Amino acid sequence: MYADRINSLPPYLFATIDRARQDAIKKGVDVINLSIGDPDMPTPSHIVEAMRKSLGNPARHRYPSYEGMLSFRDAAAKWYKKTMNIDLDPENEVLTLIGSKEGIAHIPLAFLNPGDVSLVPNPGYPVYNIGSILADGKPFKMPLLEENDFLPDLDAIPSDVAKKAKIMFLNYPNNPTSATATAKFFEEVVDFANEYEVLVIHDNAYSEMTYDGYKAPSFLNTSGAKEVGIEMHSLSKTYNMTGWRLGFAVGNRDILAGLGKVKTNVDSGAFEAVQEAGIAALSGPQDCVHEMNRVYKERRDALITGLNELGLDVKPPRATFYVWARVKGKSLDFTKMLLEKAGIVATPGVGFGEYGEGYIRFALTQSVERINEVVKRMHKLEIE
Repeated sequence: MYADRINSLPPYLFATIDRARQDAIKKGVDVINLSIGDPDMPTPSHIVEAMRKSLGNPARHRYPSYEGMLSFRDAAAKWYKKTMNIDLDPENEVLTLIGSKEGIAHIPLAFLNPGDVSLVPNPGYPVYNIGSILADGKPFKMPLLEENDFLPDLDAIPSDVAKKAKIMFLNYPNNPTSATATAKFFEEVVDFANEYEVLVIHDNAYSEMTYDGYKAPSFLNTSGAKEVGIEMHSLSKTYNMTGWRLGFAVGNRDILAGLGKVKTNVDSGAFEAVQEAGIAALSGPQDCVHEMNRVYKERRDALITGLNELGLDVKPPRATFYVWARVKGKSLDFTKMLLEKAGIVATPGVGFGEYGEGYIRFALTQSVERINEVVKRMHKLEIE
């Protein structure tokens, strides 16, 4: 019944986890969900108010343009200049997305012919792999290993694979490992991209979610990066707007034009009232971002302290709102045990790819009190 490309897709990780969570709730379990990276704090009020105001404007009720309102793209360009010190032409170097997931899923359609290779991090956000499969491409796994600080070893990519590769997906600060990238690594990426004529797609959704004085660099800060790649950003995590579905891509105008051609044919653009809320987010006060990071840091510290007391060797991440913890045994067995015996939902590392085996991911999307309860329940399990 289904096309081969659909039959070849693995079950979507988070949908599977949510079904297990719902089953436990139906049984009356007090479930604490630390699995999906969905902020539990509300969207800041000034952003909500901008949306309310825009909803009353009949001009916003019509079809939007696929590339997005110029006013939103201008706000995104100014935000990039202020936060990343990168100059962008809002007309040609910024493209509005219906959330960065949409852009990630669609860009292989613009650049992969059947059989072309995409270089995909493993473990990694599942959509890099899934989007490539839907475009009839061949994903090649780039292992993210702890001994390499969860950075792909570009020298380990066989030359025959590199020559067939058309795009490379990267994501730093990283989901799921919470690793960060260095300027030196990004320079190596640009050199690799130039040598093999590979387009770089850097998913930078967590750039503003940082702690302990760390500032995440943009890939586009690297000399020559704009000639070989683009960067995708999302308002979902930075401004607690996951349900609003709004993001943008910036960088190389020809790559953006290719993605834009796909979008012209498959969607009608982001709702303009949501874009006006996005302008309020990007152009308005950023105190909300700093406050959310303060809250996440408190949660991070509470969870890290508790996990270390349990004997799990976990280092505090400098970015993202994820904690990537090594565990004994199979990650799926470990998370199943947590749910069935303690009502705790975490994500098995193997769900992000086979190189995630032996780890689980916790999302810091519960209060400190609930995180302390997680640790208390885990203590009762006598985890070693």
